[in-house]
Amino acid sequence: MPDATPLLDAACRIDPTLVRPGMPAHVSLLYPFVPRSALTGQDEQRVRSLAADFPATDLLLTEVVTAPGFVAVTVAELQPIVDAFRTQWPGSRPYGGRFGARPAAHVTVAMGADDPTTAAHVRTAVGGLLPLRARTAAIQLVVLTEEGWQSRFTAPLSRPHGG
Repeated sequence: MPDATPLLDAACRIDPTLVRPGMPAHVSLLYPFVPRSALTGQDEQRVRSLAADFPATDLLLTEVVTAPGFVAVTVAELQPIVDAFRTQWPGSRPYGGRFGARPAAHVTVAMGADDPTTAAHVRTAVGGLLPLRARTAAIQLVVLTEEGWQSRFTAPLSRPHGG
């Protein structure tokens, strides 16, 4: 979600350690996902098939949310895609259950904002950029390697709007 990059930039200006280096603005559909060593061609096909079931979507980011050490912006329009992934892989507990059974679709803006004053500054800076328009047109499957997160493939969201 390149359109959401200004949100991460705002957090980075406050404290660069809050933003994961090399990780662009994105919405995690299911984390943790299938480990790279266990990922099969069938899993990859299911990702592509799910992507094809949804249209490219215009987004309006409007709400900042916080939890201890965490600042994010919700992306309600992507909740149906997130829910579809969770249904397809029911054995994966989103975020290991840290945010409950059904955490909202969101762009993570800052992690490790343990100081309440810093978190408040990030929340204010990010909130000042909202509402923010964005568009999503694809799902990218990334895997964790020894070198960090790497893209495995990109699957376009391809169902016609209203179809």
